This record gives sequence, structure tokens and C-alpha cells, in this order.
Amino acid sequence: MKEQLAGALTAEEAAIWAYGLIGVHLRDGAEQDQARAAEDVHRLRRDYLVGRLAALRASAAPTPAGYQLPFPVEDRGSALKLAVRIEDGVAQAWRVVLPVTESTERVDALSALTDSAVRATKWRKIAQVTPLTLIFPGRPTP
Repeated sequence: MKEQLAGALTAEEAAIWAYGLIGVHLRDGAEQDQARAAEDVHRLRRDYLVGRLAALRASAAPTPAGYQLPFPVEDRGSALKLAVRIEDGVAQAWRVVLPVTESTERVDALSALTDSAVRATKWRKIAQVTPLTLIFPGRPTP
């Protein structure tokens, strides 16, 4: 379970970093508010994971100063594309936590997966990307 939680922590930290970049390229206040709200949720989940890993006496890799982007982010379109990619990645990270958890921890992991899948769908809608949803959120795509 420690390894899966550490993976989710890495994804949450990457999301926090990415939303700092994403927000700069969004043009209207509603989109920027949505990016800020997403970043806040990822910060809460990161804090939860840090506490959970500490309780398990597990350590996670140190947070890097920056991340390698999958593509250049230079405008609104690429920022929206990154938001979708980040949320899909966070959902994937939480999906592997499900089978190694029980009870409330499993509920928390499912909630995190679902929240990211819903946010990815919202970003797809804003970016006018189809399909809006994935058949199995959190499942790696080919």
C-alpha cells in the first residue's frame, strides 16, 4: 500500500505544480477560478497523503523543483490539454490505490479518482474535446 500511496502523492504534487502553469494561460475568470479550485483540492489530497504515509512510517521521494511537461504549454489550448492530462494521470494514480485499501481508505481513494475524472471531463468540455468522458476513468489509455 505504501508504494501506491506514494504514487498518488507524486501525481498530486505534479498536479499542484501544473495548475500554477495552467492558470497563467487561461483567459477568463471562471476558468482561472476552476484551476485555483482544482489546485486547492490537490493540495488537500497531498496533505492527506503526506499524513497517511507518515502514519505508515513510509517515506516518499522528495518533491522535485519542477516537472518535465509532456508538451509545451504556451497558450489556452495547450493549458487545457495539460489540465486534462494531469487529471487523467491523477485518476490513474488513485486507481491503483483501490485494490490495496479497505473501508474508509478505499472510499477516499475512490472519491479522489472520481473527483479527478469529473474535473478531466469539465476541462474536456471547456476545450471542446471529444469524447468528453473515458469509458473507465483512471485506466491507462493506449
